Amino acid sequence: MSRIHDALKRAEQERATSMGGHVETTLAPPEVQPVSMPPLEQRVASVPAMAAGFTYETLLARCPQTNWTPDPRTMLFFQDDENRIGAEAFRTLRSRLYQIREKMPLKRLMVTSALPKEGKSFVTANLGQVMVRQHGRRALIIDADLRSPGMHRHLGAPQTPGLSDYLLGECDEFSVLQRGPMENLFFLPAGRLASSASELLTNGRLKLLLQRVEPMFDWIIMDTPPVIPVADSTLLANFCDGVLMVVRSNVTPSDLARRAREEFQDKLLLGVILNGAPSGRLERSKYYYGEAVSSHA
Repeated sequence: MSRIHDALKRAEQERATSMGGHVETTLAPPEVQPVSMPPLEQRVASVPAMAAGFTYETLLARCPQTNWTPDPRTMLFFQDDENRIGAEAFRTLRSRLYQIREKMPLKRLMVTSALPKEGKSFVTANLGQVMVRQHGRRALIIDADLRSPGMHRHLGAPQTPGLSDYLLGECDEFSVLQRGPMENLFFLPAGRLASSASELLTNGRLKLLLQRVEPMFDWIIMDTPPVIPVADSTLLANFCDGVLMVVRSNVTPSDLARRAREEFQDKLLLGVILNGAPSGRLERSKYYYGEAVSSHA
């Protein structure tokens, strides 16, 4: 490095002599000063997804179809029966989400509940299915409940590798995404159980993941932990455009439902979905999911 510097300096002096005057050198000293670089996640995230090779064609090539065995009791759209109890309610929910999208950006949806066992995974899975029933629409379902994952059981899909493995830096995006029997429906399972879920969800890699895969999908639907027991859902809301909250009819205490709602005061609550109510007790314009189906959610 010093030889190069000396050579440049001599050339500059000779140029000054030939011009009959003195030219002050502005070359940097030969020592190279360390440069502060942002974290790797920030540098990679700044690269456009398409430029980084994240295209839908690449996704299809690198994510071979996985053998899923969906639970026929709770998964409403894998079969040919278009009139199953609850199916029309999901079509209505889909239409209302598209109406909201006409007024504001809406792609990343978060589905949560106040307490466990209220049907949030049931809603997430069927909402993803009904989205891809429209021609050309693509949806990604993410099981972001790293403490007690259950989406893989509804879909009959492998649990690992998944989100926790990616957040730990052990897998890339294509290694954890699954493609099942329903066209254009993809699934990112939770992966192995994580003891430090909150820390993993905020280490920067989830943001990177969503930035990379978002251009390939029309909808990204995230199943998150219940709000009251843990803080994970509040953290995950920062990565989503809107929140859907599930409450179970005659089960969810009203005070806990209100408390869960207060956790998202600064976020867009798109609506509350009533799960487990007998269809005959509600008007067709309301959301409802028949007891025979939702009792297994």
